[in-house]
Amino acid sequence: MTLPLTRRSLVLGAAATTVLAACATKPPADPMPPIVFVHGNGDTAGLWLTTLWRFESNGWPRDRLHAVDMPYPLSRDIDATPQEGRSSTTESMQFLKAEVDKLLRTTGASRVVLIANSRGGNAVRNYIENGGGTATVSHAILGGTPNHGVWADPTSRTGNEFNGAGPFLMGLNAPKGPNGNEVTPGPKWMTIRSDNNDKYAQPDGVWIGAKGTPTNITVEGPALKGAENVVVKGIDHRETAFSPKAFEAMFRFITGRAPTALAITPEAPVVLDGKLSGYGVNNAAGTAPSNLPLAGATVEVYAVNAATGERLGAAMHRKTIGADGMWGPFSGDAQTCYEFVIAGAPGYAITHIYRSPFPRSSNIVNLRAERIADADKTALAVVTLARPRGYFGLPRDQISLDGQSPPPGVPPGTAGVSASKLRVTDAAGRAVAGVFNGERIVGRAWPTAGNEVVFLELTY
Repeated sequence: MTLPLTRRSLVLGAAATTVLAACATKPPADPMPPIVFVHGNGDTAGLWLTTLWRFESNGWPRDRLHAVDMPYPLSRDIDATPQEGRSSTTESMQFLKAEVDKLLRTTGASRVVLIANSRGGNAVRNYIENGGGTATVSHAILGGTPNHGVWADPTSRTGNEFNGAGPFLMGLNAPKGPNGNEVTPGPKWMTIRSDNNDKYAQPDGVWIGAKGTPTNITVEGPALKGAENVVVKGIDHRETAFSPKAFEAMFRFITGRAPTALAITPEAPVVLDGKLSGYGVNNAAGTAPSNLPLAGATVEVYAVNAATGERLGAAMHRKTIGADGMWGPFSGDAQTCYEFVIAGAPGYAITHIYRSPFPRSSNIVNLRAERIADADKTALAVVTLARPRGYFGLPRDQISLDGQSPPPGVPPGTAGVSASKLRVTDAAGRAVAGVFNGERIVGRAWPTAGNEVVFLELTY
């Protein structure tokens, strides 16, 4: 359970600008310090795409924004027990420390800001508490981090890093200083949480496969005594880090002033790059997502018709992936929709990923090769609408896939599903449209008979 907070939580709604002013801090000596962004469990650096764009659109130098890729982003079942293709809290902390040291060397700065989502906040807290981060971190911002656990049970799975009654979180949350704060003294701390829409801060265990079982966690689970604790109404677990309102809170906390704009400023030309990865230790076997390079595979990029998903000519870019995993650089157009095709990866399907236009350049347009599930092989085609930077919420969001609203597999209530899968049974090769709150992506239903799978990947 959470401890009493030293400060009243801030609730953000329509009057976000006014309320956020209450949590602004004195600007740091460096008005635009380097920032390290740390993703969550099973994720990639690519989820920070729009957040980096918003910082850039408010004048932050691109070379001072660094999103990390944890090699093995998924946590172990038992933190102290080695598990193939997964990482411990110590390994995550050590990797983050190395990335911070590298950014300090390249920028010449004395301190960095750390911004994390979900599990990434565990690494941030561990680094500051146990890895020397008090000397290198000015601000720490945790979006949706389960600081008191996803559940808290002293009798079961105590070795899991997400158990609030286990040694890892109990150690981090041990009272510090005269006020008994939970945060490590030194850096300035902020947490950002939802009022009641975070799937991992719920009193019932429905989202961890234990419906009807109390988690002993409340919606205040991400808050920390001694931090500025910001509440944004209606946002989901990932939106605590990747939404415009989360960005606004971050920017104010770091700079002491409001951002000039929350919208992303377009630029030209647009140059795109990123890492190609898969699953498992060797990126061929296993089910744990990996951020290791998928060397030897190929990536092709096609311009497509926004209304039909049809290709507008031959591939504009083709590359065989090398040891660094990077699939670019590719010079594109900020008005054009693109199809990314991953092929030649043993054990994987030919993966087609359709994307909306990219308004700005980025080197974290990360791609992941996928497989066709056995249960889907009887369909003529399989098309998934995916939202990496948030979840689908009903009735909060307007969502449809191939005209179906709600789309398959999206339940009402707490936003907890980030993908909707359509099994096409009438005809392969036709257009399929996915729509989410105004963003519309159209792709083609490539046939499963050719070992092909399709993703319509939302940007916002």
